[in-house]
Amino acid sequence: MNATDTAGRVSRAVPRGLSRTGPVLFSYGFRPFFLGAGLWAVAAMVLWIAALTGHVTIAEDYGTPHWHAHEMLFGFAPAVLAGFLLTAVPNWTGRLPVSGWPLAGLFALWCAGRLALLASDATGAVPAAVVDVLFLPALLFICAREIIAGRKWKDLKVLAGLTALAIANILFHFSVIEHGHDHLAMRLGVTAYVMLVMIIGGRILPSFTRNWLNKAGRTDFPTPYNRFDAGAIVLGVAALASWTAVPEHPATAVLGIAAAVLHAVRLYRWRGWTTWRERLVVVLHVAYLFVPLGLLAAGLGALGLVEERSVLHLLSIGAMSCMMLAVMTRATLGHTGRALTASRMTVAAYAALILCALLRPLGEVLPDHSMHIYAASGLLWIAAFGLFCLEYAPMLTRTRRAPL
Repeated sequence: MNATDTAGRVSRAVPRGLSRTGPVLFSYGFRPFFLGAGLWAVAAMVLWIAALTGHVTIAEDYGTPHWHAHEMLFGFAPAVLAGFLLTAVPNWTGRLPVSGWPLAGLFALWCAGRLALLASDATGAVPAAVVDVLFLPALLFICAREIIAGRKWKDLKVLAGLTALAIANILFHFSVIEHGHDHLAMRLGVTAYVMLVMIIGGRILPSFTRNWLNKAGRTDFPTPYNRFDAGAIVLGVAALASWTAVPEHPATAVLGIAAAVLHAVRLYRWRGWTTWRERLVVVLHVAYLFVPLGLLAAGLGALGLVEERSVLHLLSIGAMSCMMLAVMTRATLGHTGRALTASRMTVAAYAALILCALLRPLGEVLPDHSMHIYAASGLLWIAAFGLFCLEYAPMLTRTRRAPL
């Protein structure tokens, strides 16, 4: 028996998500990071609104708008990504998950980045940035170690997105501190996330859809992954890379529109409408719909028809954050032994975030109403993640139930 077989048998013998020693919160990666992401999504938006209305001052030396953009892309979102990867990678590799004190230490590193930037006026922007950039390379190291040790070579492509994200975070800090702008780094960060949505979403959407249809006794399954999917991903990454580097170039228009068409067809092939009875599955398809919408907006933006900030928000709130909320809810239910069905509160959270994703890009389209749009979209964001915290925080901090 080789080491991989032994690790696989041991990992199956240990009840995952069940705390043997120490706090339940640190028994599995999704628990602290999903909870932290949800709480920080609410807190960071409340602080941003308070700063806009003049009630508080936040990271003035760093730049409050830069702080807001950073904390959405490189504060909240990496926590969700960490929770997902620290839960998914053990399933991919058959190795034991990171838990206990190592997990608590990694979570503390993420928290340190949030606190460092909040205190950047006292400590200086550079020391705060140094603390913040440590988390993503640490997460990258852990995931790379596990994937390589488990010999899951096909999953190495996930590390490309994580590497791009770590680089984007460093570039963001450098650009803000040295030059006072963050556009290139923001586009690179969003590109990294959307690339991961294309790759990982292409794995989980058809799988979860097929499982639900099979359970319902139906056979009209999604089209399995094939060369079309691979081509759509390649073209999508090319379009996003062009948008990142030269957002106003004609090549970006051609690639963006072409990629939008392919990803719309890809989504159609997954037959999401067949799962309309279960919102926990449907929301994954709705979230992925923002991928072709965002690519189309990027293409039209290159033609001068859509503002760059609108493209950023369509991709970051729609494709990225909606998918993250969908995954957070499903993974929490599944890994805490609950039925895989969306409650009314969960559906309300989905609806609030989808409305936010549709509303926020209009801020640049309708400048006369921008302040009202910003306020409404901020409140919708707070509602979405506030509802998540209200319903899912008890699940994340309590002992796992027996599977239903």
